[in-house]
Amino acid sequence: MKLITSLFKITGVPVAVASLCCLTPVVIVLFGLGSVSLAASLADSLYGDYKWVFRGVGLALLALSLVWYLRRERGICTIDEARKRRNEIINITVIALTASIVGYIIFLYVVVEYAGMFLGIWE
Repeated sequence: MKLITSLFKITGVPVAVASLCCLTPVVIVLFGLGSVSLAASLADSLYGDYKWVFRGVGLALLALSLVWYLRRERGICTIDEARKRRNEIINITVIALTASIVGYIIFLYVVVEYAGMFLGIWE
């Protein structure tokens, strides 16, 4: 159970930030800040032109959250400690990267997609 909560700590914010290209129009419509046509054009623009920017920022945040987790939760603060626990660092990084990719795909292409379809932003 601790592993699952640790994965959510590491991957939650990066997945949400990487999904902002399509989550932003849904939020705009849900909070009544704009019309469906504005949200649809914004979704086309953000996802079509800037999706790699959002993914890159999400990946950078994942790297920062991994460093934070390894330093704060695991106590790996020095280079010598990192050399000693290299396999642990590699395993945590691979698990976090895999969980982030799966979380991104599920959140963006299932949750946000169906929310957008329900709101009529995209078909």
